[in-house]
Amino acid sequence: MLEEIGRFVLAASIAWILFVSIDLFWKLPQKGGVSGADAIGSAIAARGGDLNGGWMMGNIVSSPDASAGTLLAACGVFVAGIPGGIAAAILVYIGNRICHDKGYAGTSGALIATFVIAGFMQTGFFASDFIAGMVLAILTIQGLSHTRASRFIGYIWRWRA
Repeated sequence: MLEEIGRFVLAASIAWILFVSIDLFWKLPQKGGVSGADAIGSAIAARGGDLNGGWMMGNIVSSPDASAGTLLAACGVFVAGIPGGIAAAILVYIGNRICHDKGYAGTSGALIATFVIAGFMQTGFFASDFIAGMVLAILTIQGLSHTRASRFIGYIWRWRA
């Protein structure tokens, strides 16, 4: 039981670093990509949060970005191994087209996560660990404190520039 919890926490840390770094690489929090991201980012900024961090949080909710890609890749790998992760990446790409989003972060997130998860499965992890880990990672961004999380993401965003 303790080993399983440890794998969840480690998978959450890996997934968090993975999806945040991919979003930052594609400069996702630089602006609201879709209308929902603009609305969420503005609402978080109005409550004292960081606008760039709010945009990233809004993109997580409004469009298939790297967090959704990572979660869907974990589900795809769980169901069908690497081909399932690649199928998830294709679905994320289609979802981005529906949202009128460029989709680079979500699609590349799903592809990279597929191979990261497959690699960690060789060391004793399960794809289900990454499903649970990704849910925990999204919870740390979306569920604890929008204001503080947006400030932290905004800090990281400015640090990379």
